[in-house]
Amino acid sequence: MDDLAERIGALWDGRDDLAAVMPERAARDAVHEAIDRLDRGEARVAELVDGDVVVHEWLKQAVLLLFRLEAMETIELGPFEYRDKIRLKNDYEKAGVRVVPGASARWGSYLAPGVVMMPSYVNIGAHVGADTMVDTWATVGSCAQIGERVHLSGGVGIGGVLEPPQAAPVFVGDDTMIGSRCIVAEGARVGTGVVLGSGCILNGSVPVYDAETGAELSRGAVPDWCVAIAATRPKSFPGGEFGLPCVLVVKRITEGERHEKGRINEILREHGVAT
Repeated sequence: MDDLAERIGALWDGRDDLAAVMPERAARDAVHEAIDRLDRGEARVAELVDGDVVVHEWLKQAVLLLFRLEAMETIELGPFEYRDKIRLKNDYEKAGVRVVPGASARWGSYLAPGVVMMPSYVNIGAHVGADTMVDTWATVGSCAQIGERVHLSGGVGIGGVLEPPQAAPVFVGDDTMIGSRCIVAEGARVGTGVVLGSGCILNGSVPVYDAETGAELSRGAVPDWCVAIAATRPKSFPGGEFGLPCVLVVKRITEGERHEKGRINEILREHGVAT
């Protein structure tokens, strides 16, 4: 743990009386340095190490401390006015990022070169990999981790998480397509090369099944290189039997198939899923 992490940890432990820990200017400088690291992509809230999620709690603590330290202010952008504690990102040309009018990303989120944001939103602490498309009205929640060459289709909701600091965020792997109006939240994981059909609901407690065997593969995690669609599973209640959401893996694919759009559309159509 470097000196900055130690300073943030001390501030977090004494968050009810920050002035007793260090002067306000020093506290603000430490927190801003941490947020700047996130903003530049030099640090990230969480990462995968040998398949396991490692959460860097001190960076989440820095984000939460930022809300304590910053005051509300009016932000004017041309004809638009906002009122918030956290400023928006800037210098998109230098970052190699395309941002369409109506899109916004908060300071402390990272957008890698080649990212395209249609009118959409990326929250603080999120990490969006190179050449990823955040399509119209898609949202990337706080601290969510999105891979490279991902397509977040229109209206996709990627959930965020700040508290508790140790909670794992959503992970979406490289070369993945998340279909329109999907919801991926509560620390769910979508593997590399996945095609997630439109309308899927995936969170940490939603089961993922194999269509060929009927076996439950996981809770809240879609495996690499597959096509998965929204489905339901029966569950009995005192008032009757109801269908609860699940995700169904209907096809294992190769890397070559994943990049062949016509083949993917054909697989989805076979299962009645809009493309």
